[in-house]
Amino acid sequence: MRTLGVEITGSEALLCLLSKEEDVFDIRDIRQTRFTLGNIGQDTDAMRKFHFDFAKLVEDYKIDSIAIRQRAHKGKFAGSAAGFKMEAALQLIEGTDVKLLSSTEVKEQLKRNPVPVDFADTGLKKYQEQAFHNAYVFIMRKTYGHEDVEQAE
Repeated sequence: MRTLGVEITGSEALLCLLSKEEDVFDIRDIRQTRFTLGNIGQDTDAMRKFHFDFAKLVEDYKIDSIAIRQRAHKGKFAGSAAGFKMEAALQLIEGTDVKLLSSTEVKEQLKRNPVPVDFADTGLKKYQEQAFHNAYVFIMRKTYGHEDVEQAE
């Protein structure tokens, strides 16, 4: 299972590719660890390019699923319009399972199933940490099921 963890901040999508085969996690190198949406998503051509480039990355690396941290719709920590456009563009990629993860779900899952290695030892950049956690949580959820996670301890 190859999962692309995505953290959307402002007009950037930060990425981390994580795979799991036979209970072994592997952090894969990818050609691009961040995508920036040009013109803050107000230009149709920029949106099409973002969608095409992202879909091409998914196809090239044979990614099965995408895990995105869900942002608030209202309030102090609400996501930007560009962020929601990027999220929609990712959800429209054909043949890919896209899951929005709530912050609460991510925190609970990491508490139940902590990452078995320090993030500093992964070799990833600091800005990829949230994307890594998103991918890890999604894989753990797929592995143990949503309701069965508590029994996996």
